[in-house]
Formats: sequence, C-alpha cells, structure tokens
Amino acid sequence: MHTSVRQTILTMRERYYDPITLHQLAAEVFVSPFHFSRIFARDTGVTPGRYLTSIRLFEAKRLLLTTSLTVSDIVCSVGYSSVGTFTTRFTRAVGMTPSQYREPAVSDLLVAVSRDFRRLPSREDLRRAGRTCVGAGNAGGGVISGVLQPPPELSSANVLVGVFADSVPQCGPVAFTALHNAGGAQVVLNNVPDGRWWVIAAAQRPGLPGEVYLGRHRRIVEVAAGKVSRIGMRMRKLEPTDVPLAFTLAATASVTGGQRPGAGRPVLNAA
Repeated sequence: MHTSVRQTILTMRERYYDPITLHQLAAEVFVSPFHFSRIFARDTGVTPGRYLTSIRLFEAKRLLLTTSLTVSDIVCSVGYSSVGTFTTRFTRAVGMTPSQYREPAVSDLLVAVSRDFRRLPSREDLRRAGRTCVGAGNAGGGVISGVLQPPPELSSANVLVGVFADSVPQCGPVAFTALHNAGGAQVVLNNVPDGRWWVIAAAQRPGLPGEVYLGRHRRIVEVAAGKVSRIGMRMRKLEPTDVPLAFTLAATASVTGGQRPGAGRPVLNAA
C-alpha cells in the first residue's frame, strides 16, 4: 500500500469527526487531488470519501450499541452537523433508523470488524438466526458455490459468509451461511436473488475475540436463477488499513415490527 494512503487512513481515523475535504487530505500528503483519489481507490477499493463515510457510520453504530449517548450527541461525535441529515443518510444506508438500531436484536446479531471494535455473533445466535438464510420470496434463485481457504490456525473458527449489495456493506446480507469448521470448507448459498453481489467472509478464532479474519471474492458475482456462480476466498488477518465493517443479521421485521423504514435490506428467513 502506498505510504500516502496509509497516512491518509491514519488521519481519517484520528479526525473523522472533523470536516475533512479531499483537497485537504491530498495536500497533507503532497499530491494532487486527482492522483491521490486514484491511488487511494487502487489500494483500498473505495474512494477517500466512501472510506471516510464508512468510518463515520461504523463509529455511529458502535456508539448507538455501546453507549447511552443521545442521537444528537452521536451526530456531533461522528462529524455531522445536522441530526436530520444524519438520520436520513443512516436510514437509507442501514435500512433502520438510529433509534431502531439500538434494539437488542441488532446487537445480538452484530458483525463488527475493525481494529478497535470486533464482534461476531455466537454460534448459538447464528444457529437461531438460521444456518443458511435468504431473502424472503427468493426460492428458486441462483446458487453461489466455492471453497473457503483459511490459514491453518483458522481451521476450527466460527465463520460467516454473506452476500451483499455493496463492497463495503452497511446493512445486512441478502443471503448468508454460518460455518463452524473453516478448514477447506465448501461454501454453498442457495436461492440467492438474481443480481450482482459481493461475497464477504468474516471469522473469529475460538477463545481469541481479538483475532478477526476477513475474506472476500475479488470480483462482483453475477447471479441468475437456476445457475451456479463459482467463487473462491482466501481468509487473512484483519489489517489496520481495512475499511471498518459493521452490519447486523437481525431481520428488519424483528426490529421494526414488519415496517421497513426505507430502501434497506430484505427480511431474512431460514431456507
């Protein structure tokens, strides 16, 4: 990774609550905004703006779930000046309002992957959520199949493999499966909706909650009804420069009482 990109990520993590602009970030590493955006996207897979937004939303989710701060206080803490603007953007991205995100069901099935805050649901919670879950009404969809390649120390880990609409997901997957033995595991997700999806895996070693691993299929996956889409993922330890991820596997209906607040993810049902 380019030195200027590493420095910028450090700056974002330290000052995400400040009104940072692309020109400011580029000036601090002594490159033009155009060149800076290009190398940043090349090294991280997202633009500087999306990376900063991901940090802010991650911190907002963390504060909603782990503190008693008001939404207004959280808005100021993560770099937004308007509660209304923040609430609209949060709801559109996450599929729930900030208040709904504080429901116990969200926390119980939270997947959080960052250098400072890491959490995967327990095996029992994943089992209750459904070993393989797909969006409602997607019976007869496509299949995603492939092999997960973990490092040796991860052979007995708790692994979640999800299918997402975005490479940096803010809301839950349209389909997911839980694996309890990652060693050379075959991954099969049935009834995946037609579309173009990203496949991401997160794993945690038993008894070592501080060690989180990530895996992702490098390209977007095309899924069509009646067809099998092949994937391959190599798991690796989380790196300090990885974009922070936080999403819940809790079905929207279990939090909202069946009322979807916006263009969020579909309700998940056990297959």
